[in-house]
Amino acid sequence: MYNKNKHKSEKNIFLKFCFTTQFCLILSVCVLFVFSLFLAFYNFLIFLVISPLVVLFSIYSVFILINYKKEQGLLVERLIGEFVTGSEYDFENFPMPVLACSDDGVILWTNRCFKDTICLDNSSCVGLNFFDMVKEPLDDFCSRSGVQVKLWGKDFKVHATYSDNSGMYILYFEENTSLISFAKEYVISKPTVAYVKIDNYDEVLSEKKESEKSNIVGKIDDVIEKFVEESTGFLQRIEDDEFLIVMEKRHLDEMINNKFSTLKNFSDASYDEKNGLTLSVGISSIGDTLNENQKFARQALDMALGRGGDQIAIKTSTSFDFYGGRANDVEKRTRVKTRIVASALLELVEESDNVIIMGHRFGDLDSVGSAIGLASAIRKYGKDSFVVVDPTKNMASVLIDKIKKSDLASLIVDVDRAINLISSKTLLVVVDTHNSALVESKEIFERCNDVVVIDHHRKAVEFIDDAVIFYHEPYASSTSELVCELIQYFGDDCELGKIEAEAMLSGIMLDTKNFVVKVGVRTFEAAAYLKRLGADTIAVKKLFSSTIESYKKKADIVAKSEIYKNCAISVGDFQTTDIRVICPQAADELLNITNVDASFVIYKTDDMVNVTARSLGGFNVQMVMERLGGGGHQSQAACQIKDSNIEDVRQMLLKAIDEFCE
Repeated sequence: MYNKNKHKSEKNIFLKFCFTTQFCLILSVCVLFVFSLFLAFYNFLIFLVISPLVVLFSIYSVFILINYKKEQGLLVERLIGEFVTGSEYDFENFPMPVLACSDDGVILWTNRCFKDTICLDNSSCVGLNFFDMVKEPLDDFCSRSGVQVKLWGKDFKVHATYSDNSGMYILYFEENTSLISFAKEYVISKPTVAYVKIDNYDEVLSEKKESEKSNIVGKIDDVIEKFVEESTGFLQRIEDDEFLIVMEKRHLDEMINNKFSTLKNFSDASYDEKNGLTLSVGISSIGDTLNENQKFARQALDMALGRGGDQIAIKTSTSFDFYGGRANDVEKRTRVKTRIVASALLELVEESDNVIIMGHRFGDLDSVGSAIGLASAIRKYGKDSFVVVDPTKNMASVLIDKIKKSDLASLIVDVDRAINLISSKTLLVVVDTHNSALVESKEIFERCNDVVVIDHHRKAVEFIDDAVIFYHEPYASSTSELVCELIQYFGDDCELGKIEAEAMLSGIMLDTKNFVVKVGVRTFEAAAYLKRLGADTIAVKKLFSSTIESYKKKADIVAKSEIYKNCAISVGDFQTTDIRVICPQAADELLNITNVDASFVIYKTDDMVNVTARSLGGFNVQMVMERLGGGGHQSQAACQIKDSNIEDVRQMLLKAIDEFCE
């Protein structure tokens, strides 16, 4: 049995011996050396006699110190031997590797099993430093869970105990190399489910000859089969334009590392670039069962499609990871979905007491214009409807002032008035956003039981997932375009007037930059419909007017811009009430510069640093803004960063651009 008192006494004697021996030897050598030098100046003959003795004594002292190290090791081994070889603690013959080390990590003793199984290249690891093998503090090994380490190609779970009396750590090594290998194999062999959908299958094939269709379908099958051949999984076609893939997670990891190279050139399967085919893929491997992975993969596919398609969405434990998404959204030519949504919306309106419509915070012409058009149509249908707008915080003040001076003044209410109008059967329609955190009033959103969402922005992870109707079409140029199409199915009695038509036309012109960006056939059809209702383009143009002071500030932002990787970046370093209008307009102006694919304007409001991003469609600014916590659309996006400064945000933006370009 280990004797604590005896060990403590021997340890004290040993420490005194160590200190006294080293001090005396070093002091003696120094004194003799100084004395011999003194004799060299006063009596050289005596110096010649004494100096050999000094040299011999110095050599003897070095020998003593070396021998002391050996004695120290023997004494430590004897002390530890008494500690670990008693009848109760026979660690020398313990079937697990065990070592003892000092506070500073020096290995003082190892048992036979440690020498045989771990120190294969060393007959003994005594004298080595444990911290050269691992980086964790020794106290971490004393925890109940221990520490997982890797030594000489083997995996160990290491536990430790600490002795206050000896001042040493005793570490126990439990080899679990096979267990770790099995655990890794279990993770990488988990089943992974993927849904693959061809975004514009019908649009491309509808105009092809039968021979061309067969050729294109064959190429599609070749590409997707090659995608599956990279794994040990299997492929099953479930629709003409949709496939189901089941594979192991190891192959998904390989595809991620290769950045899904097989699918990069999928559009080559079509003949012409005008109608190039694109893929949307939803993948999940985080479910506990195949059924869960199937549901998660379907959610991921819906997310990919909601973001415009041509991308891969992978479900994670908390969100989604996205790859791709650089192609333009494909316009849907059929209005079947629009007609179904319009019918369902009218049923909800019929069953409600009243309808409240609101857009996003700091509403723009598209948000406010689409809300005014929809509210006016619902009133003509026979239900009370109201548009919620903050009169002090919006980017459509000219339009709002015009509405308040017309017969439609009662349409617009503030947040407090709208809250008083809410009943158990109030229908809330959210336009131009699908994120509950961005709506004009979170309180109104939480109080209303039934919510309808109408939006055209690419789908974000934080979308309203419990909406009764989620009408989301990222191919559309604007929410005003979507609302314009819906109203046409409300009936002739719901036809809009001139002012509402101009309000909605201003929203379309804003988001398309005067019919330049993201314009489709249906965009012009909506504009033509509004024109037939009496919309005056000159009157709409006046809704975009600004003061001379605002124009000078906008020009100043453009003048201070810099070009970085074909991106124009500028800062609005001033404070004014209409800064949220000036900076986006400046971002639009920057796109007129030669070789500029995207523009970013940074400005500060209160405790927020804002970034407004614009492009002509070829550069996906949404993906850049998502890296900063924002979102939006392929050609226009934004983000807000709290408690930061403009320079830090600028550096973050440059890094996000670098990542996107890579």
